[in-house]
Amino acid sequence: MQIDVYAWAKLNLSLDVVKKLPTGYHDMRVVMETVELHDDVHISLTEGRGVLLETNFPYLPVDERNIAAKAAAVFFKELGIPERRVAIRIHKRVPVAAGMAGGSANAAAVLRGLNTLLGTGLSRERLMELGGLLGSDVPYCVVGGTALATGRGDEIRALDPLPSCHIVICKPQFSVRTPDMFSRIDCLKVRHRPDTEGILRALSKGQLGEVAIRLYNVFEDVLNGKEREVSLIKSALLDFGALGASMTGSGPSVFALFDKEELAKAAYLHLKQTYQETFLTKNRSESLV
Repeated sequence: MQIDVYAWAKLNLSLDVVKKLPTGYHDMRVVMETVELHDDVHISLTEGRGVLLETNFPYLPVDERNIAAKAAAVFFKELGIPERRVAIRIHKRVPVAAGMAGGSANAAAVLRGLNTLLGTGLSRERLMELGGLLGSDVPYCVVGGTALATGRGDEIRALDPLPSCHIVICKPQFSVRTPDMFSRIDCLKVRHRPDTEGILRALSKGQLGEVAIRLYNVFEDVLNGKEREVSLIKSALLDFGALGASMTGSGPSVFALFDKEELAKAAYLHLKQTYQETFLTKNRSESLV
């Protein structure tokens, strides 16, 4: 028994850190969007027990430290069904530590894939519950589309879809640690916050341009040193005619929305000369399950 599943990357059209919770986590308000850029996840089941994982990125862990392997273990444990030997092969395209939920998308793909392969018939809500046991981004990655995430980022509400558009994504040649970014945020001193309600109104009216001019991520306020390269990439994208640009997640990847393919392609070709991990893609607003 085997199945191939796509693990779609996500972008944050807006990201707001509202307050720090007593648990140490943060209360978030985030507008999410799925894009066509994806990893390929191949899952096969045989007799036996345990999870075997391999990937084309040799530096990634292939044991229980990998969230995709953990997802398979959680699926069998939580459903109380007899374990099978699960072999997972991931061909990655989504950059690692890029603010695009690549690992979470892999885990979500494993949950969806096993649900189909084993015919367990889990609802989207149950799959999201399983995802919540793995990480804050996994419930969204299970369902995808245009959505508002609140709480720790794991409370998901579907929104009117973002109109179809062309997207350029560029990851600078450095990474940032998500815990470090959260440690820099003082919710009482955030200078600029995204106009989340304005984005929701624009989505309800199908106004791509009105969404694009409101793209914003509060983590951009706490970038320092070489991380300020994010601003240079944003400026380059806007110079090429982007409707709007922003950093996604805790960074450092930058993305921009375009209504004209030729402008997006020109921006992609320009940035690709300097940044290897630059991608030209489109949004994917429909639900995955």
